Amino acid sequence: MVARIAGLDAKPLSEDRKQAMTKSDSRLIPGWLFVLLLLWAGAGQAQQAEDIGSYLVHYSAINTSQLTPEVATAIGVQRSASRALLNLAVLRKVEQGMDQPVRARIRVEAVNIAGQRREVELREVTEQDAIYYLGSFRIHNEERITFRVSVRPEDSQGPAREFSFQQQFFVY
Repeated sequence: MVARIAGLDAKPLSEDRKQAMTKSDSRLIPGWLFVLLLLWAGAGQAQQAEDIGSYLVHYSAINTSQLTPEVATAIGVQRSASRALLNLAVLRKVEQGMDQPVRARIRVEAVNIAGQRREVELREVTEQDAIYYLGSFRIHNEERITFRVSVRPEDSQGPAREFSFQQQFFVY
């Protein structure tokens, strides 16, 4: 079985993974589903990931008004046209099977075109099969932000790896 989400092919699910998914408590938003929703949020947006050696860092940034009220409440985020949510997940690459989520030290600096800098405070969310980092911040209409990300996976012996990405936000 291969899942197809927002036009992207996902990895085939193992039988163990399928069984674990069917046992999820339907009253909660399963971590894997939430992460997928954020990673593929927005019509036509491609999945965003950075390869940092033995790890992949998946990331997305969306206007919080795009979240459903239920998801916003579940993750403790205020829905607002003037706020955005940054989501990051670090996965250790695995040759056979699904990549494994790992804890990491992550630092994110957001810089706008005027050169104003601000640290995006992240909080770790750990669920049964997922570890992800969420941070919310204020945005303005048509604001283009460069995110400078520093990641050091907890089980890594090497130095922190850095990458950056840009995103423009629209307030509606």
